Amino acid sequence: MPIKHFILGAIAAVALLPAAHAQDMPVFYEADGAVMAGYDPVSYFLEETPVRGLPEYSVIWKGAEWHFASAENRDLFESNPRAFSPQFGGYCAYAMAQGILKSTDPMLWDMVEGRLYLTHSPEIEQLWRGDRAEYIHMAEENWPVVLYQD
Repeated sequence: MPIKHFILGAIAAVALLPAAHAQDMPVFYEADGAVMAGYDPVSYFLEETPVRGLPEYSVIWKGAEWHFASAENRDLFESNPRAFSPQFGGYCAYAMAQGILKSTDPMLWDMVEGRLYLTHSPEIEQLWRGDRAEYIHMAEENWPVVLYQD
């Protein structure tokens, strides 16, 4: 194997490391000691309004504490946490589309194609709803970059 091919292969492998790392190590926005300020992520999918979780029904997933309103919701989350966790680590989806991390209000949320998105303020929520598909696309591109910037 020529040295040139070896070097090019090594460079390509190193270039892929941050992307692989980003998929394995998501960071979640925590407030009041829990992701989503302690609101039950499963409740967004099953109830008409978010429900505050209880510390006695908590679980640690990916290094973050998640609270649930019931043992049933906790167990459902544990069976498929990626299905119930908010997109972009629970940071504001609109802000992520702009390339920045911003806190969220768990009462300002949106469900798009079975995925949970949170926003920062009523004004930002309105902007978000103006072109969700485009903002989701932009945020998905920005998330791995913003997450691991210095």
